[in-house]
Amino acid sequence: MTPAARLALLLMVLAAAAGSLFLWNPRRLLTQGLLAPDVPAVWAGLGFVLVFAIGTLAFFPKPVLNIAAGVFFGIPAGLVLAVAGTTLGAVLAFALGRGLGREALQPFLRGKVLGALDRRLTEQGFRSVFLLRVVPGVPFQAVNFAAAFSGVRLHSFAAATALGVLPGTAAYVVAGSSASSPTSPAFLISAGVMVALAVLTFGSMWRSRRAITAPTAHGVA
Repeated sequence: MTPAARLALLLMVLAAAAGSLFLWNPRRLLTQGLLAPDVPAVWAGLGFVLVFAIGTLAFFPKPVLNIAAGVFFGIPAGLVLAVAGTTLGAVLAFALGRGLGREALQPFLRGKVLGALDRRLTEQGFRSVFLLRVVPGVPFQAVNFAAAFSGVRLHSFAAATALGVLPGTAAYVVAGSSASSPTSPAFLISAGVMVALAVLTFGSMWRSRRAITAPTAHGVA
């Protein structure tokens, strides 16, 4: 296949994954099937990680799955499973992007901005991915494919993802685990962290919008 054909296939796969959510719902599959009382704990955990990974690939809201991890598995196990599912989903997206899209997008990476981003991700893969995961407001899938289209190594990408998503994931897992006790310190702290993450996310989006619109407004003036 030509690079353009592989890129088209990548877009079709992602569109099909997102469209599949009209046919299945990760939360319903977990509550009505994989996490039923008669399912052994080992299989329930493995199934949760797989559904989590496929759900993130299909653009299902990751915070909902993080909360579900806390509700069904508690804090220690839920955190491990949520991070594992997040990392697996990121690796799947990375593999698709690296295999189907990187070669087709190489000509676009010769530009000044994209070229600088590509060099930074390639030369400082772990550090760059880690920072992008920790900073609120950076879209999960955008980091997956930006890394895939660059020269980041897979093991650096996976390790940085697992460590970078840990703080935010922990807040949602703790909230899910302690949701039945909304006045408990664990729930209040996790809720506060989630509010702080939301504020930082909106602040980051606002600054990004100002950075984009300011040159345009200056040029018009």
